[in-house]
Amino acid sequence: MNVTLAVKQYISKMIESSGPGMKVLLMDKETTSIVSVVYTQSEILQKEVYLFERIDSKNRDNMKHLKAICFLRPTKENVEHLIQELRRPKYSVYFIYFSNVISKSEIKALAEADEQEVVAEVQQIITKEYELFDFRKTEVPPLLLILDRSDDAITPLLNQWTYQAMVHELLGLNNNRIDLSRVPGISKDLREVVLSAENDEFYANNLYLNFGEIGTNIKNLMEDFQKKKPKDKQKLESITDMKAFVDNYPQFKKMSGTVSKHVTVVGELSRLVSERQLMEVSEVEQELACQNDHSSAQQNLRRLLQNPRLSEIDAVRLVMLYALRYEKHSSGILPSLMEELNRKGVLERHRKMIQTVVEYGGKRIRGSELIAPTDAVAITKQFFKGLKGVENVYTQHQPLLHDTLDQLIKGRLKDSQFPYLGPSSLRDR
Repeated sequence: MNVTLAVKQYISKMIESSGPGMKVLLMDKETTSIVSVVYTQSEILQKEVYLFERIDSKNRDNMKHLKAICFLRPTKENVEHLIQELRRPKYSVYFIYFSNVISKSEIKALAEADEQEVVAEVQQIITKEYELFDFRKTEVPPLLLILDRSDDAITPLLNQWTYQAMVHELLGLNNNRIDLSRVPGISKDLREVVLSAENDEFYANNLYLNFGEIGTNIKNLMEDFQKKKPKDKQKLESITDMKAFVDNYPQFKKMSGTVSKHVTVVGELSRLVSERQLMEVSEVEQELACQNDHSSAQQNLRRLLQNPRLSEIDAVRLVMLYALRYEKHSSGILPSLMEELNRKGVLERHRKMIQTVVEYGGKRIRGSELIAPTDAVAITKQFFKGLKGVENVYTQHQPLLHDTLDQLIKGRLKDSQFPYLGPSSLRDR
């Protein structure tokens, strides 16, 4: 199910239900974030929504020519704001949509506040769209697989090397927005950029590609842009020339923005990879996660921990991986590694997290064998394709989920690890 598309359709229904005419979208803090994720400003403007306001804003003007579409969570604060709004309405008519169930007493309070009878509609989206949770009839009934994160505590600790994952991990992506204000030498118009697969073709096409491939594709994007870029001294000698320039300018401007944005993002990712030496970190991570050579692993880990450029978070995650991988090893060096973290000045609360991870996802807790003893025999080193200057890193780790789903499809999941509840005929199929 595409959740983004579903939410977009809900919001479209709200707007369309209000009929033609100029509209204002009245939201709270959370619903503002929801709308910003699924709609661009230009898209929603096409639906005659010309103003966006917060219900808790105290400086809104009276605009009786606008219809108000209220999209709010049914919190006590929002209901109280809405009551005050209806007592002194600023807009001609109100279409009210709550994101969840609202009590009868609160609906009554809203009705009593609506003395000027400006409310045209009140709806609860979740109750109206109950069919969202209905499964379509299929020849084979759906099967629910219940998993526990503690079965695989290793995967979340590894550095990821695909575009979307790196953006989340290294830059942070909040409501499709990246804060680049701390990037050295960043221009004012790139301090915050939007990355949305819905409206950015380059991002949509490169979400799951590895970092080396992204570098190649950025280079191709730049070359394509250079070919389409208007000449500095382009001659506009005729009406036809001017018309062609005007017609192509929006597309050129959009492409220019795409190029600037992704060159900046990939450039910052590259800087962070170099600054934090994440290629070396990732290589040791992969060795800890996939191989079975304790002597080599502990030597490489010690060497990396002594590197002054290794960040605190990377050092802690590496020791977490070691603690999970070699938890019961007869020659384990975890106490020594903990002392090394202490000498590096790692905060005590971060050092304590290592034992917490073992208690959460250690051998005593795991239902599955996370690390197979034959891993060392079957290790294959896979290298990135990429631009000159992009170092190769290991990417041999596969999440436990991959094997679990494979065993499920083949009907080989062990009942001792995944007890089955339901008709045996379904399990056999």
